[in-house]
Amino acid sequence: MSVLVYIEQVDGKFKKSGFEAVSYAKAIATAQGTSLTAISIGNVEESELKELGKYGASKVLNVNTDQLNSFVNQAYASVIVEAANKEAADILVLSNSFSGRGLAPRIAVKLQAGLIDGAVELPQTDGGKFSVRKTAFSGKAFAVTELTSAKKVIALMPNAFGVKEVNEEVTIEAFAPEVKATDFSAIVKEIVRATDKVSLPDAEIVVSAGRGLKGPENWGMIEELAELLGAATACSKPVSDADWRPHSEHVGQTGISISPNLYIAVGISGAIQHLAGISSSKVIVVINKDPEAPFFKVADYGIVGDAFEVVPQLIEALKVHKG
Repeated sequence: MSVLVYIEQVDGKFKKSGFEAVSYAKAIATAQGTSLTAISIGNVEESELKELGKYGASKVLNVNTDQLNSFVNQAYASVIVEAANKEAADILVLSNSFSGRGLAPRIAVKLQAGLIDGAVELPQTDGGKFSVRKTAFSGKAFAVTELTSAKKVIALMPNAFGVKEVNEEVTIEAFAPEVKATDFSAIVKEIVRATDKVSLPDAEIVVSAGRGLKGPENWGMIEELAELLGAATACSKPVSDADWRPHSEHVGQTGISISPNLYIAVGISGAIQHLAGISSSKVIVVINKDPEAPFFKVADYGIVGDAFEVVPQLIEALKVHKG
């Protein structure tokens, strides 16, 4: 009996959300009085794999084959399940990232396990029960879900659990699972990433803007504000539909759901579809010249004012603060 955590890698590097998943899984393993094993799929250097010991993994299963260097949902799910069976893992943890949301249900079905996606807290085991608090209704509420199955799969929301260093002694073990041809019925031909920006799903701070900016030519101040804050940039659906910004920046119910520590909305009215994708943000700041904008009803802080006056002042204040 043990805990297994899957760590997503991008170009041979682990993401912050992966380290969060390791820290979360380590806390579960400690509470259960058992060990934590991590699994990495793809070409990752040994020095990077050993980093997982810093956050609590005592063993890392390293799957390094050319066939699995690119993410393939079906194949990765099969590999992770084989690793779970090898380690006799009764709890499997992964990040509720874009790929994690595709993997988690496949893994749960293959393991005949209960699934909790969007977990935001550690499991509670009072009275022999196993329950976890998770997001619900597109992030507009929380639910406490109890799992009664012998095996359990938990997908952790990014930024929901802090990274904690425990410096565990870690061993790296090569793992060569059997991969079936049927797992490659659909394959990824190419992945194109914006490497010069903060990753939106993993960002702790997000600066987002809407139609209130009037046109793509005015986005320079949003990008400057984001750069000063070390933030990712995002936008509302009408903005991406109008091709002012790429669709990869669209946050909302039909776009990317995010949960940053700070979300700054500039010139966005706050339609319910947009709120569904950002309501898990810990702090929401709204800048809008319309005092009746729906966004103010959910904001922690609000500024009623013209974005073209407020944002430049914020930029100058941040420059002064940074010296």
